[in-house]
Amino acid sequence: MKNTPLALILATVTAGAGLLLSCGSSPTATPFSTPKVFRSSVKITEALIPEGRYGRAKNGRMSPRYITIHSTQNYGGGADARTHARLLQRGGLTSKNNSLGYLTWHFSVDDHSIYQSLPTNEQGQHADYDGTGNRKSIGIEMCENRGNSRSATLDRTARLTADLMRHHNIPISNVVPHQHWERIRYSDGRNLGHKNCPNFLMTNGKPGAKWQAFLNQIKSHL
Repeated sequence: MKNTPLALILATVTAGAGLLLSCGSSPTATPFSTPKVFRSSVKITEALIPEGRYGRAKNGRMSPRYITIHSTQNYGGGADARTHARLLQRGGLTSKNNSLGYLTWHFSVDDHSIYQSLPTNEQGQHADYDGTGNRKSIGIEMCENRGNSRSATLDRTARLTADLMRHHNIPISNVVPHQHWERIRYSDGRNLGHKNCPNFLMTNGKPGAKWQAFLNQIKSHL
């Protein structure tokens, strides 16, 4: 997911995190999905982007067929799940390269929390611009902030993924890394190829033994 503007935004947010994270009402700690309640084995905090604004201004509906796993590649101490969710809520992650004008995804995960930014029946902009990855997949971003436990983040992500698979009847074969999707940029049609993401689960830029181990971890929660 990482790009220079996002890294700069997160650096600014980290510096003023107390002000940013204290704004607005406290989020509810209720597992959330649309159109029906999503029963999850892990606690999910609802922090939805405002309907009709920012990254939900013109979102299409979807019936998800895939789950796409990302890593943020943002390493600052304040770049946790809550900070990412707040940025999405405030329209802080803009993009000139997709038709929506914003970066969006469904869930942000760190070692102690999960925040939901989009209903799982709405399209995000996290995988491949106007391709199947955005039109048909739920996007999960794993945080890599300083001090965050990677092993705990992976396990929390595996549990969430297993719950989403059950809820939406998605097979393990359709749980894919961001690397799976070929990125054809909306702004100029340029083919950017396959991204090395989530970077710490890829082997030489492609799924290998580490990715298979993560899939096995998901299966253990099914």
